[in-house]
Amino acid sequence: MAASGIDAREARLLLAEVCGFSQASLAASPEQEIPFEAENSFFDFIKRRSGGEPVAYILGRKEFYGLELSVNPSVLIPRPESELLVDLALERNPVSILDLGTGSGAIAIALKYNKPETRVVAVDSDLSALLTARRNAAKLDLEIDLRHGRWFDPVAGERFELIVSNPPYVAHGDPHLAALRFEPQGALVAGPEGLDAIREIVTAAGSFLLPGGALLLEHGSGQDAAVRNLLAAAGLEAVASWPDLAGIARVSGGTLKS
Repeated sequence: MAASGIDAREARLLLAEVCGFSQASLAASPEQEIPFEAENSFFDFIKRRSGGEPVAYILGRKEFYGLELSVNPSVLIPRPESELLVDLALERNPVSILDLGTGSGAIAIALKYNKPETRVVAVDSDLSALLTARRNAAKLDLEIDLRHGRWFDPVAGERFELIVSNPPYVAHGDPHLAALRFEPQGALVAGPEGLDAIREIVTAAGSFLLPGGALLLEHGSGQDAAVRNLLAAAGLEAVASWPDLAGIARVSGGTLKS
């Protein structure tokens, strides 16, 4: 593990995975012999991780809001900061929710798991991502209405009490993209300012909200003022932003007039 050149915590996690042990078992009994096949698998994992591949893709899973979800390169890896969007949505106690760009289904699944009586519709334009979300929902025995299409296209004529989205918000040429090269770029990049997808969602959202309904959007660091301006220009009221645990404004939203 010391020679792997990667973070020790990640090395222990990968070693535990190939051995079928818990990390606690590895720590308690470091003298255990590792089968030859497991050793080969471990060094294969190390090679992939050293090449920059995220641990979540190597293991094929990631925890989000206390739930273990399957992930693969067709979906973004759920981030801890996205849990703020779930917290804010649950506080509103809505009876109907639309999740735009659901990816792995992380946000929709966390909401449905914690509010099983709520109707949740989740949309994604990538069929592979939608299939991943379907598997995750089925694994937890959750009834989520998953639909294939771009943004609001699959819900024409419907209205919801709450719309949530973690849309693409990275700008073209952002230096952070190099570190995110294994993740689907279409779910990350949104124009020269990173606001193209957010602008499209905000502009159309009013037609899909019930009176008094709300739109909540995750966005990047430093984008909060621009997103609030878009929300206000679209006629939404009580526009505000909320910080994540690091104190960075991470979610902005507004309400449709009753």
